[in-house]
Amino acid sequence: MEIKIRHLEDGDFPHIAEMFEYEDLVENTSQIPYNHSDHWKQLFQSRSNESVQLIAEVDSKVAGHLGIHMSSKPRKKHVASFGISVHPDFQGQGIGSRLVDEMIQLCDNWLNIVRIELGVFTENEHAIALYKKYGFEIEGTSRFDCFRRGQYGSTHQMARIRPDLLEKQS
Repeated sequence: MEIKIRHLEDGDFPHIAEMFEYEDLVENTSQIPYNHSDHWKQLFQSRSNESVQLIAEVDSKVAGHLGIHMSSKPRKKHVASFGISVHPDFQGQGIGSRLVDEMIQLCDNWLNIVRIELGVFTENEHAIALYKKYGFEIEGTSRFDCFRRGQYGSTHQMARIRPDLLEKQS
């Protein structure tokens, strides 16, 4: 299976909206179900100067999305956060790995990002394992900071520091 990584295009918004119709996907994000494709277009266009949006495509189908959000604060321009989603039909097929790998290459080699951070639900073991594979570490846990499926949950705060800078500190 060939996975093509490319930049988000206007025609992708309906496909992203369709991905978020799957409740199992929505519950592992900070989004809510049933957002219209215009919601995604407005969200991503409002952040266009501070973000990079990647699409994973398999056989001309949108298989996943990853958004890198860079800080606009002068003293935090070296920090980025990200959100990722993989279409349920493509989960477990390397889509998430390809998106995270491409994000790290962009951050390390093109965007001058030193720290990449995210929040991940504590029970999302597959995502935590993926992030750890790429050098992310759990830095803390935020308890009762999310609400999904009628219950409060917690998230791990994870981050990856660019390895060459960590070596210089040692």
